[in-house]
Amino acid sequence: MKFISWNIDSLNAALTSDSNRAQLSRMVLDRIDGMDADVIAIQETKLPVGGPSKKHLEIIRQRLPHYKICWRSSTPPARKGYAGTMFLYKDIYNPTCTGPDIGGPDTMDLEGRVLTLEFDDFYATNVYTPNAGSALSRLPERQIWDVKYRDYLRSLDDKKPVIAMGDFNVAHKEIDLANPDSNHFSAGFTDEEREGFSHILEAGFTDTFRHIHGDVEGVYSWWAQRVPTSKINNSGWRIDYFLVSDRWADRVVESNMVDSGDRQDHTPLVLEIH
Repeated sequence: MKFISWNIDSLNAALTSDSNRAQLSRMVLDRIDGMDADVIAIQETKLPVGGPSKKHLEIIRQRLPHYKICWRSSTPPARKGYAGTMFLYKDIYNPTCTGPDIGGPDTMDLEGRVLTLEFDDFYATNVYTPNAGSALSRLPERQIWDVKYRDYLRSLDDKKPVIAMGDFNVAHKEIDLANPDSNHFSAGFTDEEREGFSHILEAGFTDTFRHIHGDVEGVYSWWAQRVPTSKINNSGWRIDYFLVSDRWADRVVESNMVDSGDRQDHTPLVLEIH
């Protein structure tokens, strides 16, 4: 099976805006369509409480036909039009789709951050991990989230193998970002966040990119939009992942980034697994 994961940073904008960035996003969607994935996971949809509109659904079906859709949006008292996750999966499949609450602090469980598909012999789960925020204002809550999410993955893994994908908002090792020395106190590369990710792996999960590519350097999944030259200079971070249960690690055929051309921010990831 082939999986794609992408933090789209506003599905509404990607589908309906005429901005240059939206046009670049639609080019990426066209590239994804051509890859014939079985499952597509989207993070940071930023959709209303009611999910995609009729117009959104029509556009999705035009661009990505033959897929069923499930989603989870941010709901009050969490911020509206914030975070959110979505799955698209080929209409030959009939998984059960759930949006679990994992016991996250503050409003994190209401922000539409976790969406899970249950297939006959495995789980596929989609996550948009909370950012620690400017000045690390949300770091304490983020640390609790990491523990709760690890426990959630472990609870799934106790039943059947897991494929976990999404924006984990952490560069795990120094080789996972271009400038580690200057970012040890930046959101996404604090010792606390890196330790939280290590604990997820230690709970029985494999970082598929490292499993396939070893300690290769200079391969990233995100480049800051606020720095116009970040992608040109490849000053990026690898903060998006496909994890699998350890017992399925050797089934992984490919785990890599998808070329998103001139579009900065996140690039999609692709996983192929037997």
